Amino acid sequence: MRTTLTIDDDVANLLKKENRRSGEPFKQTVNRCLRMALTAPQRREQQKPFKVTPIPMSLPSFTKVEDLLDLLEGPDRR
Repeated sequence: MRTTLTIDDDVANLLKKENRRSGEPFKQTVNRCLRMALTAPQRREQQKPFKVTPIPMSLPSFTKVEDLLDLLEGPDRR
C-alpha cells in the first residue's frame, strides 16, 4: 500500500540512523520498525500499590450537638 506520511523530525532522525546502521532500503527500515513496534507485547508500567497509612486522631467525643456547636462556633453563637 502506498501512502503519504508525515513523520516528526525526531522519529525521522531515528529512522535515518537505523537505516544507515542496517544498510537496507529506507522503505524496509520503516516497515521493519513499524512491524516491531506494532507487534511487540504491550508493557504496562509497574506501579506501586496505593497504600493508606492511617494516623490516630484524638477527637473529643460529643454526646450533645450543642456542645459541638459551642466548640466550633463559640458559646455566643445564639
